[in-house]
Amino acid sequence: MNRAYLGIGSNIGNTKENIEKAIALLKENDHIKVSTISSYYETEPVGYKDQDWFLNIVIELDTDLNPYELLSYCQHIEKNLKRKRIIRWGPRTIDVDVLLYENFTSTDENLIVPHPRMIERAFVMIPLYEINKDLSINGTKIKELVNQLNGEEVRKVSYE
Repeated sequence: MNRAYLGIGSNIGNTKENIEKAIALLKENDHIKVSTISSYYETEPVGYKDQDWFLNIVIELDTDLNPYELLSYCQHIEKNLKRKRIIRWGPRTIDVDVLLYENFTSTDENLIVPHPRMIERAFVMIPLYEINKDLSINGTKIKELVNQLNGEEVRKVSYE
């Protein structure tokens, strides 16, 4: 089994429900074991600003799928939850991104790992830091990367 991290976000419809459906689809795959789920975070949009704020989480999982099979399953989830790719960085019902995959790096245009721009994005780095404070990305400790962030606003959301 390999450890991987996924970023999941939504800003159309019932965003929490969309994320919960994505988690349920991950959990029903026999080749994926979800081990940790971050808190929920509301984040202002990056890139295309004329849209609602996003709800985001990061998931740690163990899988025997290879990185491309995991990507394919993430795309299956997006399709199942009616993701439409109309505007780059635009509104979406769901976004499921492979952020990191144990002992794997790639610059392939279909799968870049570590995920490009993730270290610049508070909506990824803050929940990722929450669930694994010992992580290093490209040789840099995650705490250092989080301390260097500046940009979009991120708010932890409590659902009780």
